[in-house]
Parts: sequence; C-alpha cells; structure tokens
Amino acid sequence: MDEKLELFLEKMIGDLGAAASAPLVIIGDRLGLYKALDQDGPLDSRELAEKTGTHERYIREWLAAQAASGYISYDANTQKFHLSPEQRAVFADENSPLNMTGGFYSVASIMFDEPKVTEAFRTGAGIGWHEHHDCLFCGTAKFFRPGYLAHITKEWIPSLNGTQNLLHRGAKVADVGCGYGVSTLIMAREYPHSQFYGFDYHEKSIQQARENARESGLKNIHFETAAAKNFPGRDYDVIAFFDCLHDMGDPVGAVTHARQALKPDGVLMIIEPYAEDEMEKNLNPVGRLYYSFSTTVCTPASLSQEVRLGLGAQAGETRLRDVVTQGGFTQFRRATQTPFNLVLEARP
Repeated sequence: MDEKLELFLEKMIGDLGAAASAPLVIIGDRLGLYKALDQDGPLDSRELAEKTGTHERYIREWLAAQAASGYISYDANTQKFHLSPEQRAVFADENSPLNMTGGFYSVASIMFDEPKVTEAFRTGAGIGWHEHHDCLFCGTAKFFRPGYLAHITKEWIPSLNGTQNLLHRGAKVADVGCGYGVSTLIMAREYPHSQFYGFDYHEKSIQQARENARESGLKNIHFETAAAKNFPGRDYDVIAFFDCLHDMGDPVGAVTHARQALKPDGVLMIIEPYAEDEMEKNLNPVGRLYYSFSTTVCTPASLSQEVRLGLGAQAGETRLRDVVTQGGFTQFRRATQTPFNLVLEARP
C-alpha cells in the first residue's frame, strides 16, 4: 500500500474511532463513571458497576473502549482502570478549565440534526438555534462553563480598561445572547454591587437561566427573553456578547442597538472563537473544531435570520472590526486572547 494512503487511512480510522467514542463520553458523564474512577480508582469493571449502580457487562466494554481511546488508563498487572491527572482534568473535574465533556453533547446534537443540515445545503435555508436538538443547548452551556469560570473575571474583564473597578463599585450590565446564563451568573457572583441583565431570544434557554439563578440565590441577576436587536433598557455601563455575535443574521444591527443602549462612556465586550483572518492559518485542530460546528450550527443560525450575513465561527478580527465600526463604535482593540478565544473591546 502507498505510504501516503496508509497514513491517511490511519488518520481516518482514528477519526472514525473518535466519532464512535462520542456517545460513550456522554454515557460516562451521565452515569458518573469518570467521577467514580477519579474518586475511587483504580477499579475493575465489577467494582465500577457496583459503585455506579450499572450493569457489569456494559461497564466492561465501556472501560475497554475508553482505554483504547486513551481517555482512561489501564494497568495490565492489576487489571484495573484509573484516571491520570490530565484525564481527570478533561473528564471528571467540572470546574477544570480543560473539561471537554460538554462538547460531546453538542456533537450528539449535530448528529441528530444532520438531515436538517443536509437539506439546508440543498436549499440555502437557515436553521434557527431553537430548531436544534436539546443536546445543543445544554452541551453549549456545559462546554463553555469551564473556560468562562477560568477567564471571565480573572483575565478577560481585567483586560478591559477600567472595567474591573467599575464592576466592583456597581454597574449596569447586559449579557446579550446569554443562553443558560453561565456567563451572567459568573459575573453576578463576582461583582455583587452590579446589576446583570441576561437576554436571549430562545425561551427555553431563558427558562433554564432563571432556574439557575434561583438555585444560585443571587439577587443581582435578571433574565428576559429578547433578541439582540431589541433587548430592553438604556444606560448600560457594559454590554457583553459571549460567543454569539457570529451566530446572528444581522450582527451590525445588534451592535448598533448595543451602541444606542450604552452610556456614552460605556464599553462593549465581545468574546469570539479565536481565528486568524486568513483561512489557511486556521487549518489546525482548533480551527477544525470551530469550522465543523460553524458549518452545522453557527452559519445555519445566521442564515435563518434577516440580513443573513453568515460570519461563521472563524470570522477573524478584521471582519469583526468591520461589524463593530459599522455599528457606530469608534474605538476597537483586541484586549487579550487565549488559544480558543478573542477578547475584543469597543467604545463609542
């Protein structure tokens, strides 16, 4: 066999195995299998089944599949399984900034929705966020939460000139496209003297955000169903878009409304997936992930709305700058970045 073909087939077998492993990660997360291995491991299949109230034969096969994937570790001498520190960070620790389990729920959603996306390829029609399988909504919240916990109040807000002190003193903040309210809750907990208003057009997400707020006991947080181009309120000190501006059909219209709702000295914070301006510089593992979700979720969402700009999840700083300046902002800069995010600051 040709060496190049052999290497490509090896890559494809790896990709196919990874795809087949996705539901097994969700099963491990839902049944608490990773947490049991983390807390009580090393364990064999019988011990893990007893601790989690599951059937040993299924657990035995799950353990073998996970070990073959490198997602858990196996000791042939003891014939038991455990999590290494890095495996624990990705699969078992909900507060780890490296936890990736939420992404697998989102993958499940796009597999459910493949027929809709295939038809959209034929017709050019969009697919609204609300038209996706429910796994997308919980998966998105679960995927973004670890990174938001690690970065929003510790790095991203401090990178915006003067904003950290303002929020500590007391400010009025809008979180647009808030989904389940993960970002809103993180900010409200850190800045108790400020008032936070989360908006999303998706009613089911707002219902869950309200439930999350009730469970948190926080009193400085409010959620309302509203679209980005007409959310209520004026004189906001800060307006934030967390990983959502590229999903909008008319991001210029959304930014224009934000400009009108801000105080004259207010700040617009935009968090977007990290991307270079040139596609060839995004042809890497992170770009692969974002382009894939953008094809099945982000771009269809934009094409389901008026204007249908279709920025996509790899828009890059230059295109985002154009959107923001067209929306009426005169100051724009990259405040900071991570391997996964661009943090952009704009002012009137």
